[in-house]
Amino acid sequence: MKTDFRVPSTSKKPPRAVADGIGGTIIAVADICAPPARVFRALTTNEVELWWGHPEFYRQKNWKGDLRVQGEWSVSVELISGDTVHSSGEFCEIDVPTKLVMTQRCIGHPLLGNREHTITYRLESTELGTRLTVRDEGFIGRSQAAYGNAEHWEHVLGWLDAYLETEIANKK
Repeated sequence: MKTDFRVPSTSKKPPRAVADGIGGTIIAVADICAPPARVFRALTTNEVELWWGHPEFYRQKNWKGDLRVQGEWSVSVELISGDTVHSSGEFCEIDVPTKLVMTQRCIGHPLLGNREHTITYRLESTELGTRLTVRDEGFIGRSQAAYGNAEHWEHVLGWLDAYLETEIANKK
């Protein structure tokens, strides 16, 4: 008997992302091996400094955030070149642990420019932990930035999963 290909898989897949360059939107999805509350905390605290980045590319530093609607957040991104990109925004919608909407503006980013975009995280509990869906909007007129960031979201979500997977393994 064949399985209907439209039925969602129960096995973990690597993070994947797609960009609509003309529409200026990115959608990324990942299965994360931790419950939604744990994933939410990793996304909204200075813990991002521990997992969001790679020594061959960049590191997040000095993360600050006031986790409330209209609360501000900021982080410095130290590039491997030694340059720093400053990123900041505000929290627009917070529904712990299932949804987070925030704006982001980068100063000095080579692809993003200084224009604001909006990131929505949706966290859904699954048998494997959390299905994390990211919607990143605001790239109209910047299709190359949309395509590049789609690929980048796959890396970021992979780093998050690896970080939480290591944490879970160390607790065993």
